[in-house]
Amino acid sequence: MEWWQRLRVGDVIVCDSFVVADWTDPGTEPGRPIAGLHLHRSDDEAWFVLSGRLGFRVGEGEREVAAGESILVPRGTPHSFWNAVAEPTRYLLVMTPRLHHLIEVLHAGDREDFARIFEEHDSELLS
Repeated sequence: MEWWQRLRVGDVIVCDSFVVADWTDPGTEPGRPIAGLHLHRSDDEAWFVLSGRLGFRVGEGEREVAAGESILVPRGTPHSFWNAVAEPTRYLLVMTPRLHHLIEVLHAGDREDFARIFEEHDSELLS
């Protein structure tokens, strides 16, 4: 099962300047990346964990973010994240419309040229 197939995509709020997505990872493969190492050249991205715990690599460091905590990844910063526990983790992802479109294209599952998809969205897939 691919990483994008493991996510339950719940409610999404979309406007011209930002998108908030309510997602849950089932926790069936803790430690496996939800998103591999990548960066966004022009867009910041933030997560707010509602339940469970997410792990993050941001730049050269790693950090876990528990329920009630949040993290901001500034544009240009290499990052990856994963469910850090063997249970469902629910989180809000706050992003730009460009990043939302990137995720929609990846989740559609009809393309395998992932590096090109990232480039089309002013981003870079690093692993």
